[in-house]
Amino acid sequence: QGIRAVGVEAIAAEAGTTKMTLYRHFSSKDELVAAILKAHDTEFWDWWEGITGPLAGQPRRQIERLFREFEELACDDGSCRGCPIANAAVEIVEDDHPARQIVKYHHDEMRRRLRTLSEQMGAQDPDRLSDALFLLMGGSFLARLVFDNSGPIGSVYEAAQVLLDSSLGVPPATIQP
Repeated sequence: QGIRAVGVEAIAAEAGTTKMTLYRHFSSKDELVAAILKAHDTEFWDWWEGITGPLAGQPRRQIERLFREFEELACDDGSCRGCPIANAAVEIVEDDHPARQIVKYHHDEMRRRLRTLSEQMGAQDPDRLSDALFLLMGGSFLARLVFDNSGPIGSVYEAAQVLLDSSLGVPPATIQP
């Protein structure tokens, strides 16, 4: 329903507690939202490390595996509403909102990590490759919301492969009629 649309009373009711209890733990709804996004951020980086860690020293394989696993994260039950951090970026635009800092950190860190991997794999233009991979991942979250699992999300791994090959100067595969 969105961050702005849900009030503290509804949050407390869903959590099986009272507004007073929530305010004992969080000084405001904004602080609660920030804490939830921080937990999602931690969970995401744990997922990332679980994928890239076993392939340390193999940056291209790390990127390929990230996108393969990302593609397979598609929700079959229709409950997937995209990335909570990206969704928050749409609603929370105030620079001084505590959740905005987490949104900014999360995306800066993703760009930094993709840039490092792009550089390590010898991309001709690591900045351009990492930004393209970043946009591909972000666009994939949106595609999940709009299309079913057979839509564009099913092409994210192949799209990443094309970007990786292109960044290394590998000519595109010839498509046979």
